[in-house]
Parts: sequence; C-alpha cells; structure tokens
Amino acid sequence: MAHIAGSIESISLAGRSFAVPADTDVQRELGGWKNALLPNGGGSAAMQKTRIPWSLTGLVIRIDDSRGDQEYITNLKAKTDWYPITITYVDGSVYQGRGQIIDETASSNQNASMPVSLSGPGKLTKQ
Repeated sequence: MAHIAGSIESISLAGRSFAVPADTDVQRELGGWKNALLPNGGGSAAMQKTRIPWSLTGLVIRIDDSRGDQEYITNLKAKTDWYPITITYVDGSVYQGRGQIIDETASSNQNASMPVSLSGPGKLTKQ
C-alpha cells in the first residue's frame, strides 16, 4: 500500500470543527520522550530522558466571522483545563488528544484564517 501524504482535512477543538487550508504544512509531535546523550570525559556516556508533550505547530484554520470563530478561539484560550482535540487527515487517519491553544492567535481578514499552535499532556493517539 502506498503512503499517502497530504493535507489535514479538518480539526475539532472542544467539539467545533474547523477547515484547514490544503497547503498548510503542519508539524506533528506525538509526545513521549526527548533523549540526550551526556558524554563523560572517559568516553562513556549517560542518557538523559525528558518527557515532552504532544504538539501541532504550523497549523492554520479557517475563521468564519458569522459563526463567531475568533471569539470561540479566544474563549478556548481562556479555559484553564484541557479539552478534546481531533485531527483528521486527508487519508482518513484520525489522531486525538487533550490539549490547549498555545502561542498567539491573530485572525487574518484577507484570507479568513488564523494560525493556531496546540499542545497537551501525554500523547496524541491514532484512532
């Protein structure tokens, strides 16, 4: 079976679905561990393992002012708990996790879009 690379079809943030522009190149980190080698002077080494959260960076979502999307995102950013996030890819793959919006979000009126970075505890899991 051929590997199918391609767009994110949609993303759901706390139950509301958003379209993603087809040319958006999103970086996905499933979460888990970051490993670092700590060399010793005598040639041996130690391994440093640090937990890392899952994350999506480079994501852009379409914003519809008639639905109040920017206000919805602003309210999500104000939440103090994790909420469900579902990512659906064009090949039918679906990943889920609980997370939050991180970094700045500013809506673009020229292309009705908004950059959104997401991160959360644990791992994104394939459904």
